[in-house]
Amino acid sequence: MEFERYLGEGSFGSVSLFSYKRRCDVETLYAAVKTSDDAKSLYEEFQILSKFKGCSRIVQCYGSGVEQRLNDKGYVEYTIPMEYAAGGSLSDFMDRFNDKKLPDPMIRKFTRMLLEGLATIHRHGYVHCDLKPENILVFPGSVCDLKLKISDFGLSKRDGDTTWWHPLKSYAGTPIYMSPESISHGEIGKGLDLWSLGCVVLEMYTGKRPWWHTNYELEDLMKCYEPLFPPNLPCDAKLFLMTCFAPEPDERKDALTLLRQSFFR
Repeated sequence: MEFERYLGEGSFGSVSLFSYKRRCDVETLYAAVKTSDDAKSLYEEFQILSKFKGCSRIVQCYGSGVEQRLNDKGYVEYTIPMEYAAGGSLSDFMDRFNDKKLPDPMIRKFTRMLLEGLATIHRHGYVHCDLKPENILVFPGSVCDLKLKISDFGLSKRDGDTTWWHPLKSYAGTPIYMSPESISHGEIGKGLDLWSLGCVVLEMYTGKRPWWHTNYELEDLMKCYEPLFPPNLPCDAKLFLMTCFAPEPDERKDALTLLRQSFFR
């Protein structure tokens, strides 16, 4: 494979674009390669991704395991080749729109895709823990055929796992996208991902990150308040977000139940 360009940072590593030739017809193909010197985290991420082979809403990894190589400085590094999203991240995609706000029909379509991905993740007993626009990839087809896939499982954990939590290391993911119970005492469950999904949906409507109105202070979040809703938010969208931001994790339901809300009809 030949290095093309640097793409960005993921949890526990960097991601770069590589090209390679397919043997049968010499067509040039591309792969996004995640590289890290932290073997343990990359092996754990590959193990999780392997459980989602064939899932159309989750980024796919290639090969049969983590690969090992020497970098140009002679140090050992570890890599995972994955499918390349030519559309970049959802955050990159939103930058192309006025004020970063997406059209309402597109938001509904994208939200459905994300819930389908979360349903698969939760069915396998995992919690993503860091759902945000930077970890959602856009795969372009036609304008009407854009597809989203959830990526970067470097911080993912088993549902109910609290062994990682420590007062000095109290965040499982990105704080402004996390739920009150995960911020307060490290509770990890599917409710965390559904709260994070609500943050992503709100950001698609407003073009602003959650808690922008508090200058990203988390005091309101710790009190189980929901982020600020825009006044022109459609009624069914507001009801959907109120479920995602319910104070108690169980009140957020689950991904399959949320897919039955009027927001998707």
